[in-house]
Order: sequence, then structure tokens, then C-alpha cells
Amino acid sequence: MAASGLSIKERLEEAILSRPDEISALKSRIESEGKGVMKPLDLLNHLISVNSKKNGVNVGNSALVEVLSCSQEAIIVPPQLALAVRPRPGVWEYLSLNLKQQKVAELTIPEYLQLKEDVVDESGNILEMDFEPFTTVTPTKTLSDSIGNGLEFLNRHIASTMFHDKEIAKCLLDFLRQHNYKGKSLMVKESIQSLESFQFVLKKAEEYLCTLSSETPYSNFESKFEEIGLERGWGNTAERVQETISHLLHLLEAPNASSLENFLGRIPLVFNVVILTPHGYFAQENVLGYPDTGGQVVYILDQVPAMETEMLLRLKLQGLDDIIPRILVVTRLLPDAVGTTCGERMEKVYGAEHSHIIRVPFRTEKGMLRKWISRFEVWPYMETFTEDVAEELVKELQAKPDLIIGNYSEGNLAASLLAKKFGATQCTIAHALEKTKYPNSDLYWKKFDDKYHFSSQFTADLYAMNHTDFIITSTFQEIAGSKNTVGQYESHTAFTMPGLYRVVHGIDSFDPKFNIVSPGADMSIYFPYTEKEKRLTKFHPEIEELLYSPVENKEHLCVLKDRNKPILFTMARLDRVKNLTGLVEWYAKNARLRELANLVVVGGDRRKESKDLEEQAEMKKMYDLIETYNLNGQFRWISSQMNRVRNGELYRYIADTRGAFVQPAFYEAFGLTVVESMTCGLPTFATCNGGPFEIIVHGKSGFHIDPNQGDKATDLLVKFFEKSKEDPSYWDNISKGGLQRIIEKYTWQIYSQKVMTLSGIYGFWKFATKNDKVASAKKRYLEMFYELMFKKSAEKVPLAIDE
Repeated sequence: MAASGLSIKERLEEAILSRPDEISALKSRIESEGKGVMKPLDLLNHLISVNSKKNGVNVGNSALVEVLSCSQEAIIVPPQLALAVRPRPGVWEYLSLNLKQQKVAELTIPEYLQLKEDVVDESGNILEMDFEPFTTVTPTKTLSDSIGNGLEFLNRHIASTMFHDKEIAKCLLDFLRQHNYKGKSLMVKESIQSLESFQFVLKKAEEYLCTLSSETPYSNFESKFEEIGLERGWGNTAERVQETISHLLHLLEAPNASSLENFLGRIPLVFNVVILTPHGYFAQENVLGYPDTGGQVVYILDQVPAMETEMLLRLKLQGLDDIIPRILVVTRLLPDAVGTTCGERMEKVYGAEHSHIIRVPFRTEKGMLRKWISRFEVWPYMETFTEDVAEELVKELQAKPDLIIGNYSEGNLAASLLAKKFGATQCTIAHALEKTKYPNSDLYWKKFDDKYHFSSQFTADLYAMNHTDFIITSTFQEIAGSKNTVGQYESHTAFTMPGLYRVVHGIDSFDPKFNIVSPGADMSIYFPYTEKEKRLTKFHPEIEELLYSPVENKEHLCVLKDRNKPILFTMARLDRVKNLTGLVEWYAKNARLRELANLVVVGGDRRKESKDLEEQAEMKKMYDLIETYNLNGQFRWISSQMNRVRNGELYRYIADTRGAFVQPAFYEAFGLTVVESMTCGLPTFATCNGGPFEIIVHGKSGFHIDPNQGDKATDLLVKFFEKSKEDPSYWDNISKGGLQRIIEKYTWQIYSQKVMTLSGIYGFWKFATKNDKVASAKKRYLEMFYELMFKKSAEKVPLAIDE
């Protein structure tokens, strides 16, 4: 933290001695505040303000300023100031500064949380949750830049353990002996009992394969392999089989991370995948833009065909192409489907041969719930829903699922319950965690609970995070934020819900279950505007109608008078966090930007009355902005567009105008629209808070904007359009830079390869540790947490009533 080498505590003690004026200013501020929670930035600004009035005082080198600068939270219980100091992502320290006695003390996590509880007058004895003792991988990582590289770390850990402990190697043999498809053994017969005999058989097989040509199909030597105790699944040709056996022999004789990944990464261990996404309207058409329905729908519908393709390829290469993999996307059946297919039990996924959407209703003792309910209201239905899903899966698959993937809080809860029931490998994908969206929603949960039911949601999140085998995030930001912002998962490290329970160690950002696996865009829909032969020109008349029609109606409001100007474009749900109205206000207030470009916003649905209170408020704000700033003529507000294929061409059409895409969200977990626009070659400006910060390299493949500094964002846009006008090659270079960034890092093919490899490695680790005492204790601890906390919280959420 400091070049002096002093600890944070020592730096604060130094400040007390060397900067009494600052301590005095801080003391007066917190005495005037009274009990409460503050952002350290507020205290920092106060110090700067006080000291700036005194000649010769430089706060830049102040120890106190330095500590406040890397603190994320300040708890004031006069005369005590407690700080949650975060010197780097994933690393936390807690300190108390008694300004009356001028003493600094280190705080334990429980002591710090007790002070927070005192702020709301609820300190006392409550249930403490501590998941730290249950890690099965030690020592843990400590470098912040290693966060999210769980596969690499676990590979090294398993290989190292295998080198020193033959029991892990024996576990691998047992794992392969039990490997089967619908009861039929694959790779290794039950007759091979010992590790020594297994190695002997492998060497014998390797010697035999050397006598064959590389292209010899497996069927030509299948009977020979069966004689020595080996089954199908090693490869489709002699060369492929030899490679697989070579990887395994290297692993058994000289274990290392590379040979482990090479071997387990190529074996088809996953034949049946279940993907859970219970809330919202989940369908392939006419749902985007509905409340609680957005990026995760696109994510899953792009994910599934890519994963199926990868599964089929791996099965073919391993000589198992007669096995048909299945992927089932499980969501909620909505009898009141409002013009969608959400009322249909089953639907085939576009672009896939063996993947389907299967829908299961929410039901209670009173019967099936027909209407849509928000994601905050699903909790009392989840246990029965999961039981019903389990029955449907057994009927449909005629087998147990091998991999269960949860999406969002309730999907991850259901995935946990199903993985426990079936013994399947579990993967968690949060997409977004509400805790970071609503400041102090844990401390003041009672104020939020009637509307958002965070007591159920945060409990479900914590349960799933600790139950799952591995976690996929789209970015580092999701896990551990950045230098100045806390990550979504990191916010669950230590927190308190006063009167309910206190989390001393919830989830560790350094946990090797975290893996960054970024999604991409469907290249058949989103491709560069320069690929003229692929352009979907049949949509151009409809797009021109959307953008330029002089007629106003419920689909489009306001008109664009000057068609020669480039279009500044955005598309998202009309939620407060997406900040679409913020963008409109920025544009409205900048005369030069209005002169240079038209603004087109796609968001919300004016064709029907919204039931979402947040969307209603954003709509009202949009109407007010149009009227207040007289935007008609330079602005077009288009209702949400459901046709993904046409939306792909819409991005390209905007690129034809030499326009740009803006994603102005206050926080964005990943940013699929950012990837989509960049894939289409449309220069992109996106929030610096969350995933887009990593997707875009500022100034090369797009631009970062701060949603809290609209003036600076619009100045950046003005400079871009002015420079592009003067030098068209500048626009071209940003466009090409964005596309190159996507090709290198953000494709579904890269994603699918990683997910299949993760499933193999974590699946083996789950098998190897299934009888571990720590793992068994964790299961019992989680069961207690579920019964005591989640079920009781969920019971308090009111059941919805069909109108």
C-alpha cells in the first residue's frame, strides 16, 4: 500500500502523530454525522475541502488520505470510525480509529460486522455463517491477477497431489472405471482393478498402436482392446487413441497440469446437460424487452448450439459418434403466455439438433400459477418447481444429467438442489447479483424485503456459491471488481443482515472454483457490416421505417429530420440500472452532440402497459426529457425489438450511417450488446463499471465512459464524431479494432471448449473428494443453512394471486 513498507494500521498511527489537523477535521465531521454508513470518498472530500482553505497544507501525501482512498466503506459510531480497507481486489482489512482516544485497532470480521449492526441498533448475538473451513483446495491463491483462473490452479493442485499421493491416481482409475453412458461402460472395464495393471495395459495398447497406420479406424482394433480390458471412448482412429493414451501415461508417470488438462479435457464426460433459467419469459421469439427478460435469454440461446456442436465434435473424435448428446433448457411454463411460446411445454432450440427448451409451471397446493411474476417473487415456488423438474428430466432423458448449469439466483438454487439429488457436476452463472445493484441492501434488508425479498435472494446466492463445483463469470470484474469498485461475488465475502444472520466468510474471490469464460455473439446473426454478400437487405425497408418514418405511434416516438447525420444508438431494457434516460439527458444537454448526430434509443415497450414499477418510472422520465429539451427532430424512441436477426442488421445499418453504439449502464455484469455491436463493426462506447471495461481496450477497440460523469461522456462522443468527420479512417480504425478484439477473445467456440474442459476437471475433483471429511462436513453445513435460513425466508414471501 505504501512505499514506506508500513502496515495500514501503522500508517494510520503515523497520521495521528503527524497530521493532527486532519484528525481534528475528521473528528468534527463524524461527530456531526452521527451513526451511519458512509462512502470513504465523502470523508476524503471533506478533508480536502477543509485543508484546501489552509495555505501550505498538502493532503496528497497524507497517510490518512491514502488509507481512505483504498477503503470501500466507513462505519461511524461516534467517537469510533471503522474502515473496510481494500488495498487490492479480493484483499480486505478492517480497522477502527477512536478519534477521542486517538487510537487505532485492528478489527476481526465479526467485530466489524457488529459495528455495522449497531448502526441499525441491532447488534447482538445472531447466527454467524463461516464457509472458510470447508475449502478442499489448499493453499489458496493470493495474487489478485490469479483471480478467475481456477482451472489452471486446480490442475496444478491435482497434479501436485497426484505426484505425492498415489491415492489420487487410483481415484482417476476408479473415475474411468465408473465412466459410462446409460449403464454401458466406456474406456475401462471393471476387470482392471489395480493401478499397476492399468498402466501395464496402457503400455501394451500403445505398443500395439505403433504397428497400425494413423488413420486406422477404432472398429478395426476394437476387439483387440476389449481383450486387454479397454472399451470404446479412447478415440476414433489409431492416432487419436494413441494421443489419449500417451496423455494418460504421462499423467500417471510424471503428473503435471498440462497432461491432466490434455487428458481430462478431451474425454467426453458430459452427455446430458441441463440449463436452468426459471424466471421471466424464456422463448426464442417475441420476448426480448419484457420485464426480467433480456441478456440471459440471448446468452443461453447462443450458448446451447455452440455447446451442442462442441459435444458432438468431442464424441466424434473419441469414437462415440453414435451417442446423441442432449441439452435441456429448463424454464417456467407461463400459461398466460401473452403472444409468446412460453405456454408450450417443449420447444426445439434453433440452430441445434438435439437441444430443447422444456417448461415446468410454478404450482402450489391451490394449483398452477398462470401469470408472470417478477424475479423477486419466485422464492416460495422454487422447491416444488425443482421437484417437478427432477421428474421431467428423468422422463425426458431416461438418464441422469451429467452437468447442471444454473442461471441467476433462483436458477442457481434449483441447480444446487438438482445436482445434490442426481450427483451431477454443477456450474453456476450469476449474470448479475442484486447485492451490488442496491447499496446497503444487506444492512437495510428489512426496508427492502417487502418489495425485493433480499433475505431469500441473498441466502439462495450464498447457498449456491458454496454448493456449486465451479463458477463461470464473463469477466474479472464480476468476481473482484477493479481497483476502486467491489466485485459482485466479492461483495458476498463478509456482510451482515442484522437480525437474520452474519456472514463472516461467505465466498472467497480467490477460490479456485472461479473461472472467467467470456461469451460471444452468434456469428450467423452478428457479423461485420462490411460483409456485403451476407447482409440481410430484405430487412432494410423495415429498418428505415423504424428509424425514419415521419409517423409517430406506439412503436416509435419522435422523428429524425436529418437523415444525413450519423446515428448514436443504444438498445437495452428500460431499467434504472441500464441508464437509457441518463443517456438521453446527456445528449439533450449537449448542443454540439445534437448537431453532429441523431440519437436512437430502443428500450421499453410503449405498445402495452408495463407492470414493472421501475420501467413505468423510466418511461415517465423519458417523456419528460423529450418535452423539456424539445428533442423531436433529433431523437427517436423505439419500443423494444424482439427479432434478433433483424436486430443484427439494425446494428449494421447504424454502422452504414457511420454511427456509434453507446451502453451507458451504471453497472453491467458483462455486456452482450457491447459484444454484438463490436462484432458488427459498430464503434462502441460503454460503461467503465463492469464487464465492458474488460471487453473494450480504450481508444483502440472502443471507448470507456463513466455513467456518473455525463458531461465527460458526451465530450468524448463529440470528439469521436468530429474526428471521424475530419478523417474517415479514424472511424474505420476503431471499427476494425473492435472486431479484432472480439475474434481474439469473445466467441462461442472458445467458450464451449472451455466449459467442456471445466466440466471434466471439476467433475473428476468432485469424484475424488466425495468421501473427504471436509466435503462431507460442508454438505451438512449447507443443509443446515438451507433449512434454517432459506426455507424460512421463502415461506414469508407472499404467494402471487392470478387475476
